[in-house]
Amino acid sequence: MLLSALLLGLMGSFHCAGMCGPIAVALPLHGNTVSQKIFGGTLYNIGRTITYGIMGAVFGLLGQGLHLIGFQQKVSVLMGALMIISVLFPALFRNQYSLDKSWFSFVGKLKKTIGKMFAIRSFQSLFFIGMLNGLLPCGLVYMAIAGAIGTGGVAEGSLYMILFGLGTIPMLLAISLAGNIMSLAVRKRINKLIPVLVVVVGLLFILRGLSLGIPYLSPPKQKIEQKFEKSLQSEAEELHQESKGDCCKGNIE
Repeated sequence: MLLSALLLGLMGSFHCAGMCGPIAVALPLHGNTVSQKIFGGTLYNIGRTITYGIMGAVFGLLGQGLHLIGFQQKVSVLMGALMIISVLFPALFRNQYSLDKSWFSFVGKLKKTIGKMFAIRSFQSLFFIGMLNGLLPCGLVYMAIAGAIGTGGVAEGSLYMILFGLGTIPMLLAISLAGNIMSLAVRKRINKLIPVLVVVVGLLFILRGLSLGIPYLSPPKQKIEQKFEKSLQSEAEELHQESKGDCCKGNIE
């Protein structure tokens, strides 16, 4: 399941080349040497990936909460179905919903802040440009978020989004360094494969939610619950050890 996040990032990065490519090309890479520019471009992409990881933790927590009340399998099927529907019926997700003014205001302020940071040529600004860029609306990121919810855990959701972010780095880093390394025709051909990959990932989530007893792809419900309970028990033990350590420290003092 986590491998699908990395593949989604790798394949989706060709889509990013068209959507986020202009930002990557215009990045104010700091430094005079190639190694400094690579470092700056890497910082930008690490910033994006950290933001994705935080988002994954938040939405993974949502998935974990749904698991606790017994909805996790249904959520996994629902998230997978939404991924497939978004590919088969894209018109349903295109200008068919209204966003309030506050959302547009937020995006506008976000872009304005990013624009101001472009004038600051430093490694620190590149890192924060990446973090802020990770918050910009993106359909591919929404698909990854659906996957993070489907993982049903904070750590799993965060890791899912981090792997997705890491998958996008090679292409966007290359673009920021070389301007443009791939022709429009080639990008269009690869972009045609992205919907196929989204459908495959959606099917994986549906299979996981159905618990058909297929090893690795669709483990039985009992095995999923045991794994989830083990994860919660591990977190509880860690919290207990930390509180015990703090208590002992207080007694010593």
